[in-house]
Amino acid sequence: MEKKGQLIVISGFSGAGKGTVVKELVSKYGYSLSISATTRAPRPGEVDGKDYYFKTEAEFRNLIDYNGLIEWAQYVDNFYGTPRKFVEDELAAGRDVILEIEVQGATIIRKQYPDAMLLFITTKDVATLRERLSGRGSETEEQVRKRLQRAAEESAMIDTYDYIIINDDLNTCIDTVHSVILGGKCKRERNVEFIKALQADFSDEEESNS
Repeated sequence: MEKKGQLIVISGFSGAGKGTVVKELVSKYGYSLSISATTRAPRPGEVDGKDYYFKTEAEFRNLIDYNGLIEWAQYVDNFYGTPRKFVEDELAAGRDVILEIEVQGATIIRKQYPDAMLLFITTKDVATLRERLSGRGSETEEQVRKRLQRAAEESAMIDTYDYIIINDDLNTCIDTVHSVILGGKCKRERNVEFIKALQADFSDEEESNS
């Protein structure tokens, strides 16, 4: 019996390393990664269909009108969203799909896909998060402060996630996330159809032997 793929939502604080974890999961274990659509202009080196699906505002609004996005949001002057067709086609083909999205988007995903697996990646404490943000060297102290303030707001929603994973060592974190996903796929509620088919198979076997 071909099983439907697992939808995996990965969120985390800015600076916790979720982007690197997701990239390595795709590279090492072959997960499908949902590519977001956006109305912002491509940055140097970004490729349409690889980094983002770059859309005009009219094209993006058309996707909204025709229910072509699972979730979407507006940040400053640009729109960002998760295209529905790619995700549902991949799941139907039995492939596991990762969505790297913010906590608000994760809440929307859970409402539409109750069996989605939600994982949150964090550092072991706030001091480590601050150290990583400051260590990137690409942000001012004020920007670091704002990211920490945003992280504090996101922390209020951590308890809505299924799994909390501490990224203290990158390789350990990547393998832990993979193990958690495999474990989640073995849950009874994800195997209801398999159980029914197996029980029916045993029933047929007993009848043939009677």
